[in-house]
Amino acid sequence: MPRNSVVSVGLRSERGPILLSLMLATALVALDATIIATASATIARELGGFDQLPWLFSTYLLAQAVSTPLFGRLADVLGRKRLMLAGVGLFFLGSVLCGVAPTMELLIAGRVLQGLGAGAVMPVSMTIAADIYTIEERAKTQGYLASVWAISAVVGPTLGGVFSEFTSWRWIFLVNVPLCALAAWMLARRYHEPSREGAREPIDYLGAALLAGGSTLLLLGLLEGGTRWAWGSPPSIAIFAVAALLLATFVLYGRRSRHPIVDLAILRRRVVGVSTAVSLLVGVVVLGLSTYVPIYAQGVLGTGPLVAGFALAAMTVGWPLSSSNAGHLYLRVGFRLTSVVGAGLALVGTALTLLLDAQSSVVAVAGACFVIGAGMGLTSVPTLIAAQSQASFTERGAVTGTNMFARSLGSAVGVAVCGAIVNARTTLGPDGTPVGPGLMAAVHLVFVLLVGVAVALVVLTSLMPRDRRDAQRRRAEQTAARAAA
Repeated sequence: MPRNSVVSVGLRSERGPILLSLMLATALVALDATIIATASATIARELGGFDQLPWLFSTYLLAQAVSTPLFGRLADVLGRKRLMLAGVGLFFLGSVLCGVAPTMELLIAGRVLQGLGAGAVMPVSMTIAADIYTIEERAKTQGYLASVWAISAVVGPTLGGVFSEFTSWRWIFLVNVPLCALAAWMLARRYHEPSREGAREPIDYLGAALLAGGSTLLLLGLLEGGTRWAWGSPPSIAIFAVAALLLATFVLYGRRSRHPIVDLAILRRRVVGVSTAVSLLVGVVVLGLSTYVPIYAQGVLGTGPLVAGFALAAMTVGWPLSSSNAGHLYLRVGFRLTSVVGAGLALVGTALTLLLDAQSSVVAVAGACFVIGAGMGLTSVPTLIAAQSQASFTERGAVTGTNMFARSLGSAVGVAVCGAIVNARTTLGPDGTPVGPGLMAAVHLVFVLLVGVAVALVVLTSLMPRDRRDAQRRRAEQTAARAAA
């Protein structure tokens, strides 16, 4: 595959400090996706507007998901460093506004700014890592970034509870301020991006507006369907209709534009198209588990929130462990076989969930989640690296942003479909979680759905281009380089 060496930017930059700054920025984004959960009740009591509480979560996720492909592409046009610093700056401003917000409306506005910042930080940080590290090194660096998400998933809710109980919930956001400044300072000081030759490509503002508007309505319809309005109701139909119109217009306009904000032609490349589809299905599996494993552990097995979190945390442990070691495997057998092995592990793990019942132990739940996480690490990371390695320097951000947007879309689809399954067979308790005698049967159907998604993952990964000979060649080159050194 092309671009099997460090881009010139890596030769003039100190990669260790850069990676640390990327991990710090990623940690801020990951923490703020979960840290607010345990403090939400305290926030609602102080600011009021309990009915607006879900928007603290959905606006953050919406802003992040919608802006991800746009910022990924803009990083190719305007430069990685500029967009990364802009993302950290937006996150900084959003954190300040959230920390001093006197009303729920301003707090939600701050969450939107944080989400926009996260939408830049996530794709651009992964693009920079792909720029400055070789194919051989990328699995380990992606493993480091994945470990940040794993740690944040466990630490985030705990920190939120500590701040809200012993100090003030406002410190959940204000603690980000010095950390944002540190991450920006490290990146500005250590990362030296090569100058670009020729005239800058014009920015497709109309295409960006069409994509942002259509994506926002699509994700909003998926996230709020079945909760704020019933599926098939006039509001639901109207939202999806307008979303379809905007996205169809975006596709038609993009075909005629010389410089589309996101060139969908990249999806015609087999490795990029398959990688993006894999990312979408990964999003379905991850959010399906993240939402309903804790509900199953508490509502069926009768455990507390802490034990339920432990069961799910096993997935976030297995993911970085396997992804950081994926490089050893894909250097030997190639991206295709590595991702097939990962999808196979995910299938085994989801099949194990079908054995869970009302008498299962939490250890059995955690074991199934760990196997799924290990499979996800061997699937998502190699497919993304394969897609990035097929992209030129000036389109790598777009490829990365599109891949990550697909995962966000898959997450929304997963929540919507799984939620429809569970809500049809249960009732909601006072805290808004599903209860009732049908909960076990409903969760079992969710697990059946995830098995089907895992089967589709196996099929998709098998469609990746055969690259075992390329892997053997890369390994021989690596061995020769080490011998010469």
